[in-house]
Amino acid sequence: MSTKPSYSVFCIGNPLLDMQVRNGEKLLEKYGLKANDAILAEEKHAPLYEEIVRDYEVTYVAGGASQNAARGAAYVLPAGSVVFTGAVGDDDLAEQLKQANKREGLDQVYQVKKGEKTGACAVILTGHHRSLVTTLRVAEKFEKSHLTSPEVAPLIDNAKFFYMEGFFLTHGVESALHLSKTASDAGKTFVMNISAPFISQFFNTQVHQVMPYVDIFIGNESEAEAWATTHSYPDPKDLAGIAKSIALLPKANEKRPRWVIFTQGALHTVVVTADKPDQPQIFAVDPLAEDQIVDTNGAGDAFAGGFLGAIVSGKTLEESVLAGHKLARACVQQVGPQFPWPKVNIL
Repeated sequence: MSTKPSYSVFCIGNPLLDMQVRNGEKLLEKYGLKANDAILAEEKHAPLYEEIVRDYEVTYVAGGASQNAARGAAYVLPAGSVVFTGAVGDDDLAEQLKQANKREGLDQVYQVKKGEKTGACAVILTGHHRSLVTTLRVAEKFEKSHLTSPEVAPLIDNAKFFYMEGFFLTHGVESALHLSKTASDAGKTFVMNISAPFISQFFNTQVHQVMPYVDIFIGNESEAEAWATTHSYPDPKDLAGIAKSIALLPKANEKRPRWVIFTQGALHTVVVTADKPDQPQIFAVDPLAEDQIVDTNGAGDAFAGGFLGAIVSGKTLEESVLAGHKLARACVQQVGPQFPWPKVNIL
């Protein structure tokens, strides 16, 4: 792929191939998994990946939280607007990811490590709930040197918006700090999605290393609750209050007030901005009928992609949240984190 240093959006994260199965109640019980959760695989989960291939009908879908959001933003924006990086192996899984990205118009500058395996995520669906179990494999071997390489550094210099998943902080804090600080120093916009409850629970130190450079913080209600518990916030259900506490955390670039966005699936989305911390904004979601929902996997990433695409297009905060709702709505009517074709107009 020939790169050109003119992408508006630069995204970083763990490229994963999703291995998706339905009616996984027995798997949840056997492996001690929760219905609406995302975890890193432990040793006891190692047999899970072979078991689902052997005993279930598997749908393979390009995944990885940041890559999903990047594909969403690319779906919304003109071709050549979004580029993504992360570490992959030189295997079939990486080729499947490239093909999926191509359909949405997402370019990639992967760090390819020869002889390594591309990361995978077991997506276990039970009704409208999904449990994600990730084996990062080569994704956690991403090196900061890739960001300063002749191929990638010009893309960072020219991008105006940056997006990172919280999952990346489990291993890549050095790269995350380089990218977020570079963005902040240049007065550009850095967006972080906290991605899962366990990130603030077990990687709180890494989160707070990056937070001074975060302009837009995205999460959902369970991630907000985990944040509240970790930070001893008195009411873990008070989304507006939790959002305010995050919005007012110290910030390197004080000229750009931090925005905090908490989604709640089919319920309303809560937004608090640091310049008006006592005026939370509530955005209603246009819910789908139960029989219209095919698969909720990737809905949060679709929201982030739609939101990001709209912000990059110069839309207001309100318009961007509604664009996020619209892309998430389109996503849950597909199998996996995918979008409808022919394209629907999101903006």
